[in-house]
Amino acid sequence: MPRRGIQPQGLFSKRLYIDGKDHLLGKLASHVAKALLQGNRVVVFNCDKINIAGSFYRNKIKYLSFLRKRCNVNPARGPYHHRAPRCIFRRCVRGMIPHKTTRGDRALKRLRTFEDIPARYTKQKTFVVPLAMRVLSLQLGRKYCTVGRLSHEVGWKYKNVIEDYEKRRNARESVNAKKLTLKRKITRKANKKAAKALEPFNAIIRKYGYHA
Repeated sequence: MPRRGIQPQGLFSKRLYIDGKDHLLGKLASHVAKALLQGNRVVVFNCDKINIAGSFYRNKIKYLSFLRKRCNVNPARGPYHHRAPRCIFRRCVRGMIPHKTTRGDRALKRLRTFEDIPARYTKQKTFVVPLAMRVLSLQLGRKYCTVGRLSHEVGWKYKNVIEDYEKRRNARESVNAKKLTLKRKITRKANKKAAKALEPFNAIIRKYGYHA
């Protein structure tokens, strides 16, 4: 899938498809929140491959501490502890939006998050946010972990399912790429053969000042 870079001030298209792979969680969430509040619809793929700064052990301890926060009277009142990577990222974005107001609630409804890339979006052109990418934002040598691994350790049960789906998707894309390459090769040969046959007619067209 092609990926293109965008600057935060350029998030003005009506619908944005962002590949979250190798982005830092907080930085990406801030850019997405800004785009949502500006009226854009945002779809984020590969939420399980989003990175979190800091070692895995440190982030797991922080999340386990979050899991202990509950209402003693009635835990059903919240807070709710999501394990899925897409829900963790969505909650991070929610914290940067005034979601209890009408404006913020409508902005949050314009967000869609997914693990991996659903079948209906496989041919969709995706973007990246350069200022939120780990290779540009995190100092070389610093530790980091992925949201997918953290989710798996705290109770997310679908890591293997997503990995199997990704393998099948990559296999399909590889087959489609080979078919496309073969089709282009055949088309080039056909064009060359047709050009030789049409050369006498093209010469007549050029003689009268037209380009063939």
